[in-house]
Amino acid sequence: MKKFARWIIASLLAFTMLGAAAADVLLGPGDVLKISVYGNPDLGLETRVSETGAITFPLLGQVEVGGQTVAGAEKKLAGLLESGGYVRKAQVNIIVTVIQSQQVSVLGQVNRPGRYPVEGKRSLMDMLAMAGGVAADGGDTVSLIRKRNGVVTKDVIDVIQMVRSGELGQDFELAGNDVIYVERAPRFYIYGEVQRPGMFRLERTMTVVQALSAGGGLTPRGTERGMLIKRRDAQGKVQLIDAKQDDLLQTDDVVYVKESWF
Repeated sequence: MKKFARWIIASLLAFTMLGAAAADVLLGPGDVLKISVYGNPDLGLETRVSETGAITFPLLGQVEVGGQTVAGAEKKLAGLLESGGYVRKAQVNIIVTVIQSQQVSVLGQVNRPGRYPVEGKRSLMDMLAMAGGVAADGGDTVSLIRKRNGVVTKDVIDVIQMVRSGELGQDFELAGNDVIYVERAPRFYIYGEVQRPGMFRLERTMTVVQALSAGGGLTPRGTERGMLIKRRDAQGKVQLIDAKQDDLLQTDDVVYVKESWF
């Protein structure tokens, strides 16, 4: 019973917070509005904003509300009711029950991918937090795709470096229909005479000797002499590189550890 009561309270708080935050959101297609007019219960309704940004309201017909704040839409409806002679001193109240238009898609390697509402001012880092943060397979870079004034742009942001440096200039403020995509972490491969051959996450400035450590170290037959790195060049051709312990690895490198003959 207590658990159910806590669930009810949490739901009411969430609904209240959604309504308060929605007051700052610009209305758009897909948003669901609950509209009431004080003293006129017959004018109350719940409706969805059309693809053209309009709603159908009793007595008024089609009313454009897209691109307006909740307060602006309330004022517009009240003015139309008064100027049409339908209601004197109209008091209109709008609650946004579903924020559909102002949502950001958070995709890729996050813990809770999906679409999240832009409630007030939200930044890139805010949205990543709402999506549960970067997943274990996620990389350090995030792609942000935005459309402004008909122009689509893509920014690749190194969130780890941004946080470490404290330079938050790329923690962009987001708007509806922006897309965040968290890239998969880069990988490398190691095989041959190592304890755990396979695929591993490529860390920043990772060296060959660190790759050996990730692979569990050498087997009793393995040797660090004569190791090879198989790496594809810009044309896709495989190059064989004699590997030294302090060589830096690149994405999709394959490290081969030979068997010792002695």
